[in-house]
Amino acid sequence: MLFHVYGDGAMAKWIAMLAVLAGLILMNEFARRTKTGGLLMFGVIPAILTVYFIIIQVAAGGGAQWAVDNQTHLYMNGWFHYAKLYASLAGCIGFMMIKYEWGVGKKHWFKAFPFAIVAINILIAVASDFESAINGWGHWWLSSEDVWLYGGWHNVMNGIAGILNILCMTGWWAVYSSKDKKDMIWPDMIWVYIIVYDIWNFAYTYNCLPTHSWFCGVALLLAPTIAALLWNKGGWIMNRANTLCVWCMFAQVFPLFQETFSDGTTVFPWATITTQYADGTMNGIMEGNSINADPTAMTVVSALALITNIIALAYIVVKAKKTRTNPYKGEIFTDFKYYKDAAARAVIK
Repeated sequence: MLFHVYGDGAMAKWIAMLAVLAGLILMNEFARRTKTGGLLMFGVIPAILTVYFIIIQVAAGGGAQWAVDNQTHLYMNGWFHYAKLYASLAGCIGFMMIKYEWGVGKKHWFKAFPFAIVAINILIAVASDFESAINGWGHWWLSSEDVWLYGGWHNVMNGIAGILNILCMTGWWAVYSSKDKKDMIWPDMIWVYIIVYDIWNFAYTYNCLPTHSWFCGVALLLAPTIAALLWNKGGWIMNRANTLCVWCMFAQVFPLFQETFSDGTTVFPWATITTQYADGTMNGIMEGNSINADPTAMTVVSALALITNIIALAYIVVKAKKTRTNPYKGEIFTDFKYYKDAAARAVIK
């Protein structure tokens, strides 16, 4: 079992996760289908929130009690959450520029932007994994967001998996606008990559965001993947950025929706923790000890992430040699049905 989602209160946890999943799918559809939806979600709302975040930080620095006690300031003030929010937002804006051919979005050199911004997002998570390994090797440590984390080999394995995952992105220059202008299409980013990315990213959230992973490691990963496999082939990376940005904005403003505090208390009954907290509580946990810790599941999912990314990269290398194709300047998966279906949706000039 990966999460404590059984027994009393299980129904609330499952309903909340499925509600988040449905909400993310619907918000993504709203954002991708029209310019108005996209500009509202990734222009107007982030601008308002940025002002809000600055006001909170300035006021808290000045000692204003309302800002000091603000839930964003208390539980989402670490570097990671802001980095992910604005890195994903940059991706959303850049992908819109490509799909609508705005400004540099029409330039050939800008086609490498999706690879670059995804790599940056992955490296942010890799840095966080290694940070946990350094701060809590074999014991608990308390993050700046008041979350008990347990470091070890699982962080190292998954950090390496993240680096390999960057190398598994192929066809960097082959990104296009869809014929219906709803999506940016990356045909060579087929289900092979989607699966190994999801495994790696789930392992990351499981290791480093254990009190949030039920939502950002399950619902948030399923939302773009379901769309990409069923009705939006080739558009996964844009939908991943959209849903990630939407969730980051929501979680930054309303962290208590999913929060489990370091003393084990919650505000809402659907807050869910992983099995690294062995007995489903925070009992006995303190800085530097290993009481109530079970790293087994973290080790398994991190090892799976590393193994699957090694296999995917090895396959890419073998296929590249066989076809005499540079996997980054050219495309590798052109003989796959998923690629063909995605390419059929794209305006390939």
